Amino acid sequence: MRLNAFLARAGVASRRRADELIKAGRVTVNGEPGQLNTVVGARDRVAVDGEEVSRQPLRYVLLHKPAGVVTTVRDPQGRPTVVELVPAEPGVVPVGRLDADTTGALLLTNDGQLAHRLAHPRYGVEKTYVAEVEGDPEEDALQRLRDGVELDDGRTAPARARRLGRGRVELVLHEGRKHQVKRMLAAVGHPVTRLHRSGYAGLTLEGLEPGSCRELEPSEVMELRAG
Repeated sequence: MRLNAFLARAGVASRRRADELIKAGRVTVNGEPGQLNTVVGARDRVAVDGEEVSRQPLRYVLLHKPAGVVTTVRDPQGRPTVVELVPAEPGVVPVGRLDADTTGALLLTNDGQLAHRLAHPRYGVEKTYVAEVEGDPEEDALQRLRDGVELDDGRTAPARARRLGRGRVELVLHEGRKHQVKRMLAAVGHPVTRLHRSGYAGLTLEGLEPGSCRELEPSEVMELRAG
């Protein structure tokens, strides 16, 4: 297992943050400074800032993220974070990101390999959003969303879009660009006033109130790995 994946599995940090710790010389393996390409075996001893860390049991948590909470492990500005809403042990990190004002389905895990796969654009994980927007989108605007919208970082992939009611749109994407839903709807003349992710990778929020979470069932984990 790569060193950054080991640290993610141990709940120390995300893979990206783990890379930063390794580069800063704060991680040792068997007493020697770890490198980005270091592979950790079952008998190796890993320490961060001199404190030994170990693998934790794999854990998968679905959170109904409320508004006003940031999708990060810790926040320099002291804002509440998503990890504060789930039981502390074993530690988990969020997969992907939701804006602070966006609510909905967020997966947290210490399974670095699965998290990397789910977050990678190549795998096209399905994400379902419900947006409240300015105005009331007509069929031509919805068709533009389905066909793909030209944004400043390129044209979006085809999406599924349907009207749920006046000023409410459901959008299903297989991409994960920054602020993508907000940018797409603004591009067709309907800026978002409120955004909720109702589904992620086949997981829904049924039975979960805002701010609450649950552990995934083994069958759900298997589906995520197979998807």
